[in-house]
Amino acid sequence: MARYTEAVCRQCRREGAKLFLKGDKCYSDKCPFTRRSFIPGQHGHGRPKKASEYGLQLREKQKARRTYGVLEKQFRLYFAKADRQKGVTGTNLLVMLERRLDNIIYRLGMAESRNQARQLAQHGHFTVNGKKVNIPSYQVKAGDVVAVRETSRSSEIFKELLEARSQRTLPLWVEINPTELSGTVARYPSREEIDAPVNEQLIVELYSR
Repeated sequence: MARYTEAVCRQCRREGAKLFLKGDKCYSDKCPFTRRSFIPGQHGHGRPKKASEYGLQLREKQKARRTYGVLEKQFRLYFAKADRQKGVTGTNLLVMLERRLDNIIYRLGMAESRNQARQLAQHGHFTVNGKKVNIPSYQVKAGDVVAVRETSRSSEIFKELLEARSQRTLPLWVEINPTELSGTVARYPSREEIDAPVNEQLIVELYSR
């Protein structure tokens, strides 16, 4: 599957917002976005052009895609499913993105970033309700238990990640058991609990054209 392979911090600069694509580095003074927040490219220092209505909607969609590491076709499928569900389409979309296995791993502090969480999931380091799942886009349900596989628990990477996790705030909708290297999705998040820097209404307007 095609993935963005260049410097991910360029994506934050292009969207004009921190997307937290490099984990803990994004919270430090070493974050490239803090030092160079202008748009990448030779014309990035110039006066920014006034974006059209379509341009604003497109940027919000790109921002959401890049935050969660989702490809265009996959994102369209998420939106179509969110649109068919009851409730607010934009909120439904964000909740589905939050329910991705790689995002749950990241929220539990078992990975520094969603990109690292995606790699760990693909390599088969996690189980959901005791069964091995290596699909990063797997939709975790309320009550599901996500855990590091028994054979992977001795890995130094998870010990280091859990030590670093104590410095991060855990979302209220997930619970973690550090001794068992596992976490539970207690419930689905409300819109107020999703900290993605996205205006989902603009995405709805874009796909409603």
